[in-house]
Order: sequence, then C-alpha cells, then structure tokens
Amino acid sequence: MPMNTKPLVICAPEPRSLDLIFTDEKRRLLQERYTLVETTEDKVASLDEEVLAQARYILGQPPISSETLARLNSLRAVINVESNLLDNMPYEEVFARGIHVITTGAVFAVPVAEIGLGFAIDLARCITESDLAFRNGNEKWGGEGNGSARLLTGSDVGIVGFGDLGRALNRLLTGFRCKIKVFDPWLPPSILRDHGVEPASLQDVLTQSDFVFVMAAVTTENRGFLGSEEFAAMRKGAAFILMSRADVVDFDALLEAVGSGHIVAASDVFPLEPLPLDHPARSAPGLLRSAHRAGAMDVAFKQMGDMVLEDMALMDRDLPPMRCKRAERETARRMRSKPVDVN
Repeated sequence: MPMNTKPLVICAPEPRSLDLIFTDEKRRLLQERYTLVETTEDKVASLDEEVLAQARYILGQPPISSETLARLNSLRAVINVESNLLDNMPYEEVFARGIHVITTGAVFAVPVAEIGLGFAIDLARCITESDLAFRNGNEKWGGEGNGSARLLTGSDVGIVGFGDLGRALNRLLTGFRCKIKVFDPWLPPSILRDHGVEPASLQDVLTQSDFVFVMAAVTTENRGFLGSEEFAAMRKGAAFILMSRADVVDFDALLEAVGSGHIVAASDVFPLEPLPLDHPARSAPGLLRSAHRAGAMDVAFKQMGDMVLEDMALMDRDLPPMRCKRAERETARRMRSKPVDVN
C-alpha cells in the first residue's frame, strides 16, 4: 500500500467515531495533517504490514498483542478515546519502547460533576419526588413538603476518588461552603490539602458526611468495596451519589440500604447496562436514576477531538502529550472499569 509523507494514523475509535469526536473543521484538519486508515478494532492486527510499520498513532485502544506491537515500528502513541484504560496490550513492552498510552477521559469531568451536583440538590430538596407527587395530585404545599429536606450549603461532604471527576466536583462545591473530606489511597495527603480538602479514611468519609460522592474508577483492588457494612456506617438519611462505575459498589447492598430508608441515593451507572426491565433498581424508592448519561454530551465528545489534535501536534515535534492524561506504568494494568457500549 503506497504511503505519502504525512504521518499515518490507524483509526479504530470504537465505540466512538471520527464524526462524533471531531467537528467538521477539525476533521478536515486531521485529514490535512495525517494519512488516515480507518478500520475496526478487531481488524487492526490484520492490516497490511506497511500500514502497521508506518503507523505513528493509533486512535482508539484496540487489542494489541506482543506480535502486533513488534510490527508497529513507528508507533508513538495509543490514544484512548473511550476514557477507560483497557487491559488489552502488553503495557510493559509498550512503556519500554517509549510509546505513550493516553486517554481523553478528562473531557467528562465537568459534565459528570455538574449532574452529580444536580443529583445531590435533587435528593436534598426532594425535587423529583415532589414533581411526581404534584403530577399525581397528592403534593404537599409549603413546609409540609419539606419534611426531609436539607441544605447542601454548609454540609459535610465526602468524596471517594479525587481524579479528574473528584476535582471538578470540588471546584463546583466551592460556593456551597461545604466541609469536604476526601478518600483516595492513590494520592498523598499534601495534594488533597493543596485542593482545599481534608484527607480522610474511607470510614471517616462515610460516617461523617451528609453527602457521599463516589468518583473512583474500578481497579483490581476496589471491586465491590462499598457494601453492606459501609452503607450501614453512613449517617441515617445521608445521600449516596454514584458517578463513576457500578462495580465499585455491591449494588444489591446499595438497594437494600436505600430500600430500608437508611440512606437515599442517586446513580448514573448500573451493574448491567441497559438495565433489565425487571431489575429492582428500576422501582426502588429513594433511588434517583440516570441512564449512564452524565458525561455523554456532544460538547465533551468534540473536546476529545481538540485534545487529540493538540497532543499529536506536540508529539509530531518530539514533545510529550500535554492535554490527554498519560497512563502510568504502575497503575495502567490495575484499571478495570468496563468500557461503554453506547456513546
């Protein structure tokens, strides 16, 4: 397959598409700067030898075996646009060759934080519940409708996980003058203090918070680490807001805690997606539901394309990527968040 002098990009961005993550203008810029070979993730390994040998970037994170990696002689970066690092390549070999693995997941931080804040206010002021009561003709007026209402302002807030999502949420909470405790075992206390939050144990976050936001990615170490004991330790009536991935929670235990009236909760993620029509989460009282839509906004998808173009321009000049988040050799293989099937 003849190649021109433009750098070659293998495009296999599933479940995204080039049209989803690039504006028309940025798509034209991508095509002007690079030779694009569009394929699907399952066909990358079978591409022509010359394509594999000349590929400078892979847009997407298709499975890459050691054998395929050895044929990618010019590869500088794997650019994950799904946002979850996948355990589908020999990371040790990738890093040993100086190949960057980067992700555009930061684009979801603000949209997720904003809707998470919305969930917290909804749960605190019973907005959805009051709307449904009004529609059914059994609303309560004035103070009678605020029996369980509370203020977010000045409350005790706990955040589990302080990556891009947790930090975006912390910025939004500034105006509410909350007292914020954070549990994140992957960060030193000084970084948390630099962001104006108090480092805390998981126990303190759960037992001393009126609102608990879970922003932690799934790893090999934390699957289901929030279960019956953890929910029982929370303050009665506290709000639990799950924004990252369902696998960090024992979901049956969450439904039990909500069903008993001990806590209220909101979740944008579920153990099965789409959720079966007969799943108890669909009818559980005290649970505010959202169909994994927190970050899925066109503005976020288009920011992915901007980040990709800027970082490829840097790497074309033998500079490191700066917009996307770089995978670390110590943690890349420990990530276990499930990739999405629906954009």
